[in-house]
Amino acid sequence: MAGGGRRPAPPREDLLAAAMAMIAERGLERLTMAALGREVGMSSGHLLYYFRTKDELLLQTLEWSEGRLGAERGRLLTRPGSARDRLDAYVELYVPDGHRDPHWTLWLEVWNRSQNAPDDARDRQAAIEGAWHRDLTALLAEGVSRGEFRAVDPDRFATRLRALLDGFAIHVAIGLRGTDRRRVLTHVREFLDEHLTPRPTAS
Repeated sequence: MAGGGRRPAPPREDLLAAAMAMIAERGLERLTMAALGREVGMSSGHLLYYFRTKDELLLQTLEWSEGRLGAERGRLLTRPGSARDRLDAYVELYVPDGHRDPHWTLWLEVWNRSQNAPDDARDRQAAIEGAWHRDLTALLAEGVSRGEFRAVDPDRFATRLRALLDGFAIHVAIGLRGTDRRRVLTHVREFLDEHLTPRPTAS
């Protein structure tokens, strides 16, 4: 029907996708309620009705992005092949594509803001980390049970490996000189070779 009537608000997922696209194209500092409102044809007041605060907008956008990564991670980890091949794929998915990777830019901002976040927001952030950890632990346990990996404690090794990945990923995301994705992947593969390759049995 032409004429009067308010334009329906876009679905929440469309708002989150638009926020992520703005981060990718213009940087996090350009993502404001007013700018997002202009992008999707809504007032900043209407967006505040959806998200209440910018912190909530950022956290929901991160959860939306993580949902997409989680689906891709699930496909990688259930495909045919050795546990090591799938572990390498997990690492490649984890490490940022490069300087100012939008997902990692958002991740760093949300965690920086989390120092003063309410408990429910911190619980939601912990749930994001927990999903990565559980998948990695299960993959390591599979590799150990099949004899592909050394007999490590899967949970403890996953904790150490993710700490290593986080440190390297932050270096890549902020563009630390002398660190890039290719070098990071090489370092991580060498670490995995050193610590997971089964020791030769004595003859």
